[in-house]
Amino acid sequence: MAGNRSGQLVVPQSSQALQQMKLEAAQELGVQIPQDGYYGNVSTRDAGSLGGYITKKLVQIAEQQLSGGSR
Repeated sequence: MAGNRSGQLVVPQSSQALQQMKLEAAQELGVQIPQDGYYGNVSTRDAGSLGGYITKKLVQIAEQQLSGGSR
């Protein structure tokens, strides 16, 4: 599967679920999410932490689905 670097979601219907996951990750990591949606003032460390956390969660979800388990 080719990477998607355009910022467009492969499954557009997942937008709300991904936003919720981002908010939960930020809360758990203590990262302040900008209310205006502009991430330019978020530190590289915080942005990397969020991205890593979300990736880890998405991998866990995929592994559970592939193994036939439930969330």
